[in-house]
Amino acid sequence: MDKTPKYDLEERTAIFAEKIILMLRSIKIDTINRRVADQLIGASGSLAANYYEAVEAESKKDFTHKIGICRKETKEVKLWLRLLLKTNPEKTAEAEEYAKEAHELLLIFSKIVRSSRGEN
Repeated sequence: MDKTPKYDLEERTAIFAEKIILMLRSIKIDTINRRVADQLIGASGSLAANYYEAVEAESKKDFTHKIGICRKETKEVKLWLRLLLKTNPEKTAEAEEYAKEAHELLLIFSKIVRSSRGEN
């Protein structure tokens, strides 16, 4: 995801969700892929939406809570990408790219949570 702005997390998370959708548009939709695609779109969209909400948090506690949700959704994205590869091995390169981005986002969100709690 080399063209994604690295420091604008609102844009970065939105682009991440958009790219997941574009990748999923290219797979054959059967019973299994439908379930995996629905979950993957939901989790990637939710991580972006929760980051948008975190930016507008009403308190530090609210902010930390929303970023915590971002972390959970990012982990979920990683799981659904893994499962997608079981039925769509031809998507390995793309899924690995998105898994790497999800891992980077997870590290960022984890650091934000630790910092907001006064941990280092």
